[in-house]
Order: sequence, then C-alpha cells, then structure tokens
Amino acid sequence: MSTQDQYDVIVIGSGMGGMTTATALSRTDRRVLLLEQAQNIGGLTHTFSREGFTWDVGIHYCGTFRRDQAGGKMLDWLSGGTVEFASLGTVYDTLHFPDGFELPVGRPLEAFKMELKDRFPGHAAEVDAYFEALQSAEAALHLATSERAMPEPFRSAHRWWNQTKIRRWCGRTTGDVIDECISDPKLAAVLSAQWGTFGGAPKKASFGIHATIMGHYLDGAGYPVGGASAIAKGLVPVIESAGGTARAATSVTTILIENGAAVGVRTDSGEEFRAPVVVSAIGAGETVERLLSQDIRQQAWAVEIAGLEPSVCHFEIYLGFEGDIARQGATRSNHWFYESWDTDEGIWSDLDSPIPMVFASFPSLKDETHDPGPTQRHTGQFMVLADWSTVAEFAERGARERPEDWAALKESIEKRMIAFYAEKFPALMPLITFHELGTPLATARFTAHEKGGFYGLETTPRRALSEALSPRTPVPGLFLSGQDVVTPGIAGSLWGGMLCAAAIDSRIFTKFG
Repeated sequence: MSTQDQYDVIVIGSGMGGMTTATALSRTDRRVLLLEQAQNIGGLTHTFSREGFTWDVGIHYCGTFRRDQAGGKMLDWLSGGTVEFASLGTVYDTLHFPDGFELPVGRPLEAFKMELKDRFPGHAAEVDAYFEALQSAEAALHLATSERAMPEPFRSAHRWWNQTKIRRWCGRTTGDVIDECISDPKLAAVLSAQWGTFGGAPKKASFGIHATIMGHYLDGAGYPVGGASAIAKGLVPVIESAGGTARAATSVTTILIENGAAVGVRTDSGEEFRAPVVVSAIGAGETVERLLSQDIRQQAWAVEIAGLEPSVCHFEIYLGFEGDIARQGATRSNHWFYESWDTDEGIWSDLDSPIPMVFASFPSLKDETHDPGPTQRHTGQFMVLADWSTVAEFAERGARERPEDWAALKESIEKRMIAFYAEKFPALMPLITFHELGTPLATARFTAHEKGGFYGLETTPRRALSEALSPRTPVPGLFLSGQDVVTPGIAGSLWGGMLCAAAIDSRIFTKFG
C-alpha cells in the first residue's frame, strides 16, 4: 500500500511509556503517529467493562504522582494538568502473614519505621540500615538509568565514574542485601513482601530495582482520578493537537531499515508509514524478536536483549459487588496475603499445590469519582503471580485446539482462587454478583508480551546493569521506550518514556519542573 510521510516520529505501542514519549515530543511541536495493536489506546493503563462494572488492568497504585512530586510534575506538563492522582490515604498496603500477623504499610516514612521497630524489638538498628541501603541503591539505579539518555562519550565517562556504586547496589539481589542488613527472617520477609509490584522475587531481583520501586512509595501512593483510562484521555488530545494521530487496532509487523537506519514501519495490513525517528514501546525483547530483521538481531546489543528472560505472568479475578463493601472489610489500601514466611515462594508454579500468595485491591474505593449508584456497585481484583509453565501447553494453538481442556483448567483455577478469597474476605462473598478470570494467555494476547510477562523483562542484576537497555539504540533513528528502559510499572514506564524523549530531543528535561 502507499507510503505515508506526514509524521516526524512514529511510536509503536501506546502503554504508559509510548504515550509519554509521544506526548513529550508533541509538546516540542513534532507530529507523532502513535500505533497500538489492541482495540484501545493505553496499553496496561486502559480499562474494560462487564455488566456495568469497570476495572483497570495494570494500575493498582503508584508513587511520586502528587503534583509536588517528580511523576506528578511530568504528568502535569504532559497533560496540561488534566491528569491527576488522588492519595490512597495514610496506609496504602497491608501485609498478611501466617499466624495472624498483619502490618500496615504507609506514610510518613518515619511512622512506618517506628511501627517496624515496635513490631520487631531489638532490631531498630537493622531497620535503619535497611532504609539507608534503600536510599543508596535507589540513587545508584538512577545513575545507571539516567546515563542511558546520554550521548557518547559522556555516557561511558559517567559509567566509569559511578561503576563501583552501581555494581554494589544494582549488581546484587534483594535477598543478598537484606540478608546483610537483617538477622530476623520474619523482618526480612516483611521488607521484601511487596516485590509483586515489580515482579522480582527477592532471590533473583536486583536490589537497585527493588529499592527504586519501594522508594517511590515511601511518601505515599495514589490512584488516577477517574480511573486508569483518564491517563490516555489526558495525553492523546495533546498528541492530536500537535498534528499527530493515535491509532488503535493497528499492528506493526516490521520496522523498516534502509542503509542501516530506521525509516518507518509496516503494518499487518501492508500499510507503510515513514518518519526519521521510530520509537518502539512494546518491550525491548519483543522489538528485537518481532520487528527487526535477522541481520539487526545479530548485532551485539540485540543479542544481549534477546538473552534476557520475560518477567512473571499472572492470573487475576475481576469482581463485581453490590452492597456496602467497606463495611464488610474492603479498603482503599491493597492487601498482600502470604501463606508462608518465605516470600521467594510467592509464585504459583504448580497448579496442584496451594496458592502461595495473593494481591487484593478494590479499585472503585480508590477512585474518588466512582458513583456506586443506588445498589452500591463496586469492584475488586485479586491477582496470583504465576509461572508460564502453568499454561504453556495451551499457548500457541493449544487453547483453540483443546477448548474443553482449557475451559476445565480455567474453571478449576477460578474455583481455587475464589475459595482462597473466601477465606480472606468471608463477609464480602455474599455481595459478589460477577466474577471473571484473566489468564496469562489473555495478557500475552492483549500486550503481545512474551510468555505474558506484564512487567516486561526480568528484574535481575544483569538487567539492571545491561547497557543494551538504552533508549538510543545503535541503529540510527531507532529508539526504545517504556518500562524496559528504566524499571517495571507505571512510574518506571513514565520515566522510560521521558528518557526516550530526552534522547531524541535534549530540551525535554528543561520543559517542566
């Protein structure tokens, strides 16, 4: 089909990272074409509805999004102030362990530290040592990721100057550092319990990534006013007002390379769009494996990215309630339920074994604009992190070729998850009027992420130290955006999107603040 040349930048993928890059460059008067393979713009910031209930699929809570914080300032500049986050309150998480142990996690930090010291007497110095390590590791990862937008030779000089600090904190696992700081196994479990927010089990995750994600919550957490879809509603008009286009249901199959440089994209319908800058925000691994030619995939940077594994996948049940759920135990804060004190065992890898950990939340209570109506309609979600092996036999064409087996497996999983939920929230069970199971296959289909890895690439030390995960690739005109460039999650995707935009136009970081 005919080639179209009216855009300055093409961005593939409309998740938080892609939207951020597209919007930031639109703010510098570039015409951006934002392409999304799914039916809705927004990636994992989109929402969906069933029988009058609406749920988010990827935003459970975020840190640093108040208007006086870095993330909030970025969103204000990007959206013109139309996107806002509201606080979840003093407590944003509650941890539940065996033997009835419960611990609220909240702000301010000093109050949380005091709570930890009260609950674990005799370990006050260890608590302080952990949070000092958290601060140092967060700074180290910021050094490692900020240089990714730098041109050479500044980037190499920056890495040489800071390499000792970066390797000390980013090159060791969460488990390694916590074992060094903490002697009480239960305190260690508490301090590592929220790893599901980025998909990195303590024995495997880089402490630098753990510290950055945990650190961005320490001053509280928030949720988008109007729900997760408010983000796309605030950013897409900015792209369009600059002469750009956000186009859903358009799957890119190839990044066009001419004379060694990226010059455009081809879609599955055969359309070609050309621009001097092409940004992929679908995931670094997916970009290499699916959109680039064999000769590009053999380049060292691409080989390094292809060698990184995808993150965890998950099962999630979406609940619809009718009734006063707050009176029956639902809260604005989220809940982490562990069935043992070993937080490394939080991944459900054997469907014949008990569910090891569940994350539960109530999005309708977090959104201050939600109107429950006369029947008090509310929503809930609960998620089990899983290994891809639990559904691997049904991947590719397995679910279609064996629909009865797939349906039976889903029914079994849903029953077990509902039974788990009934143990934790018995008073809510009579109020459930709708429930639906989401599977790793659904995530893989919607996001096109390998093995349903909704947090992008592995969160290991080798990922944190990888120099291949840079917004500026060795291919002229080709850039990477999103959570793989910085850290997993919505905040990480925002930063990854801004770093990508800054790598394209160095004026970006002078535009807000």
